[in-house]
Amino acid sequence: MPPGVLHQKPFALFWTSRIFTILAFQMLSVGVGWEIYSITGSAFYLGLVGLAQFLPMFLLTLVVGYISDRVDRRSIVFVCQWIEAVSASALALGTFVNWLDKNSILAIIFILGSARAFEGPGMQALMPKLVAPADFPRAAALTASASQSAILIGPALGGFLFACGPGIVYVAAGLLFFVAGILVWLIHHHRTPAKGRATMRSIFAGIAYIRNHPVILGSISLDLFAVLLGGATALLPIFARDILHAGPMGLGLLRSAPALGAVAMTIYLARSPIRRRVGRTMLIAVAVFGLATIVFSLSTSFALSLVMLIAAGAADAISVVIRISIVQLGTPDEMRGRVSAVNSLFIGTSNQLGEFESGVTASLFGTVPAVLIGGIGTLAVVASWIWLFPQLARKDRLET
Repeated sequence: MPPGVLHQKPFALFWTSRIFTILAFQMLSVGVGWEIYSITGSAFYLGLVGLAQFLPMFLLTLVVGYISDRVDRRSIVFVCQWIEAVSASALALGTFVNWLDKNSILAIIFILGSARAFEGPGMQALMPKLVAPADFPRAAALTASASQSAILIGPALGGFLFACGPGIVYVAAGLLFFVAGILVWLIHHHRTPAKGRATMRSIFAGIAYIRNHPVILGSISLDLFAVLLGGATALLPIFARDILHAGPMGLGLLRSAPALGAVAMTIYLARSPIRRRVGRTMLIAVAVFGLATIVFSLSTSFALSLVMLIAAGAADAISVVIRISIVQLGTPDEMRGRVSAVNSLFIGTSNQLGEFESGVTASLFGTVPAVLIGGIGTLAVVASWIWLFPQLARKDRLET
């Protein structure tokens, strides 16, 4: 890591706030996932939790991107994180007074998803202004490492706190969201928001920009379909309870395993960034992700399942760091909010839509076949993208 990147106050505040936000969300995911499966016993309702987060992001994407380029991004993120704090507090209150049911959980998650729809693009577009362009690939890896560390710790901590009651999980998450908002508010950086009237052309400009840049489109869509098809996160409560017989603590470990691999990989990438053959490296990484998903789906060993999730997380981290760098370094600042909003729709919501897809597929074909089909589908996507986006396969350097 070059000296001074993490020691610069604006980036340090951003970095810490990012950790707290993701830590809180991962804790909520464990609590909500286990609780709603306990209430319903249904894989379909696990999928609905993902859908409740996906819908607001899908519906608000274009508005979010336009606002992110026209309004102070720091203020947007601050407000969103405090709305997330209130949402977590509502889950806690509902648990303590015993009025929380499947419908109220889904309603609160929908509100949380709406806040995340605005927060994600604001966060993504904010970071490039906090570090020098030459330091961005390492800063992206460092941020990804911090995020994955939070993903690693969050589920395990959520599973541990859940033993004391789900309300405790929600209270802790609410406090983390609250502190994260304060940290973002303390960030000071100079940026003049773009001006001009809102027109259909300006609102859709992010989509047009991505469509006209095949490398950006290819990298975003590759991650979209890989996570959409290959993700097994929504079904982990079923694997933990019914296949691996691991219980809530086991669920926390399973959810943390991909982050363990991602943390190790992003720490390596922060010190030794990928500089050549980045397109080919991204495609190989996604293929490894698909292969690990296939082995995980067939495993009945808790240890082997953990190893495969760790491998999937490491491979995914390579893809994520390359994609972030390609998108942010290839987009002018006045367009970053709109491009980041579309990127959030493609990538951020692919996790939630993937959870819904997994829930529906599992309810139709069974849990193991659903994950197996997803892993095979990921390999098919990689093969297709080599043909559909030759510019991505041939891309050599991030900065060109």
